[in-house]
Amino acid sequence: MRAEISFGKSLIGILFVGLAAASCTTTSKPAATAANTKTKQGQPAKVTFNYTAKDRDCLQRAMYFESQHSDEDGYMAVGTVVMNRLTSGAYPPSICGVVAQKRQFAPGVMTREVKPQAETELASAADAILVKGARHPAVKDAMFFHTNGLKFPYDNMHYVTVAGGNAFYEKRDSNGMLQTPPPLPSYEVAMNYVPGESMLPPQFEALIPSAVPVPLPAPDPMATASTAQMRITAPVTAPETSVEPEPGMPIAIPIPRPAYDSVMLRESLPANGG
Repeated sequence: MRAEISFGKSLIGILFVGLAAASCTTTSKPAATAANTKTKQGQPAKVTFNYTAKDRDCLQRAMYFESQHSDEDGYMAVGTVVMNRLTSGAYPPSICGVVAQKRQFAPGVMTREVKPQAETELASAADAILVKGARHPAVKDAMFFHTNGLKFPYDNMHYVTVAGGNAFYEKRDSNGMLQTPPPLPSYEVAMNYVPGESMLPPQFEALIPSAVPVPLPAPDPMATASTAQMRITAPVTAPETSVEPEPGMPIAIPIPRPAYDSVMLRESLPANGG
């Protein structure tokens, strides 16, 4: 009898321990789910900047002329400065606006000729910056540079690296704080390519009504006699002819072409960000 009572107590104890273990396992799952949800919500959203083919060309021009036609390391350093200025909010909101800003980059950067030999390496550097989000790691938050070897009497020039014949620096105060709005890190930036209006087929451009009347060309005073004789003074109409359909032949009735909704078409065209 005592053996049966002892066996019953042991069985109850095993069941109690099993239920306790099961309850502990069940309560731990919501905690893990909450932790995962908190991690996902903590990821910052990216800031999107639009760029066009013209912006890409402006970036390549800055990299080429400012790095003294050096190499990919020099290209990436200058390109990083352009992107730092773009994402800081203290400079124009487009790549071409940053590069073409007066008294900031080399004279003629927007008009001088880029040698064809450099185009392949320039395109690779531009794609690395715009598509892959790459930056020159040593440039950091620098938004300024000058030719290496020059000296200036200012104490706020915090130099970070030398690349492509240029010395890159950040402007910092005596406490080491940036004196300019800091740029966004590359992992918080998304570059969105927007085709420009110049890439549209001609028929779409013709469908957009112009706000300003297009002036008609003046008569050519150098027109020859042969061209003057070909001037049409009245509409030419073809003689009316009637064609009787053959018995059993289906007759096609033309359907009027619907008018284009120019307002909807204008709204559907992408804007030129260059």
